[in-house]
Amino acid sequence: MTSRYIAIDWGSTNLRAWLYQGDECLEHRHSEAGVTRLNGKSPQAVLAEVTQGWRDSATPVVMAGMVGSNVGWKIAPYLPVPAHFSAIGEQLTSVGDNIWIIPGLSVARDDNHNVMRGEETQLLGAREIASSSLYVMPGTHCKWVQTDHQQILDFHTVMTGELHHLLLRHSLIGAGLPEQMVSATAFTTGLERGLASPSLLPQLFEVRAAHVLGALPREQVSEFLSGLLIGAEVACMGNRFADGQIAIVAGHSLSVRYQQALQAAGRNTVLVDGDTAFQAGIRSIAHAVAN
Repeated sequence: MTSRYIAIDWGSTNLRAWLYQGDECLEHRHSEAGVTRLNGKSPQAVLAEVTQGWRDSATPVVMAGMVGSNVGWKIAPYLPVPAHFSAIGEQLTSVGDNIWIIPGLSVARDDNHNVMRGEETQLLGAREIASSSLYVMPGTHCKWVQTDHQQILDFHTVMTGELHHLLLRHSLIGAGLPEQMVSATAFTTGLERGLASPSLLPQLFEVRAAHVLGALPREQVSEFLSGLLIGAEVACMGNRFADGQIAIVAGHSLSVRYQQALQAAGRNTVLVDGDTAFQAGIRSIAHAVAN
């Protein structure tokens, strides 16, 4: 008989939960009660609400993300890399009756200090879907992860998504702009600029100047800036890694932007849906716990 279990992606601002019977998802729920938005409720109470009617004591709950951070339910210690993929599911942190948190990963060297939470679970699933030695995981904080067949070897974080948000919402670049519109042309123009000249600091004010002087439509600043930042990221990071296929793990809209950038830089890519990867990864751990 297949096992029943609950998989949860619990981040800072929201929570997503899936009820599984074996590999079949029976039901999916979403809540805005991220670990920084509990509104006075305990994590136990939020979990009980989200999983109401789903579980008894025999149904394991496996959680990933910021729920295991120092602002979450309980700290799930980081696993230092290099780390075997199998070790992720073997070092879970218990927070109750058959309720588990997946550990994050860390790097602590003089030349690289890094942490991740949640992406390690995506990585487990992505590895099953598309084997690669380099995974690029776009998002607010994009992860570039080196692996081999058995281990996560190293990873770096680039704050491209957050930087785009901060520059557009809280800097002179975005001051007084009208509603932004999608523009493949503006994105591509920014991308080409970022790939060709990845030293960003001298270029950022030019984004402001370009739309003030009429060279860049004011409705397309967000798209141009996105291309500029992603292009600079790919130019800086891509040269650090050997040739070979790169697996991009994210939602569709971000994936195709990074695919365009990496292909323009001469790299071969394969796309892996981020949600599909996360669910595959957490299922692999939940199966082990349930059995």
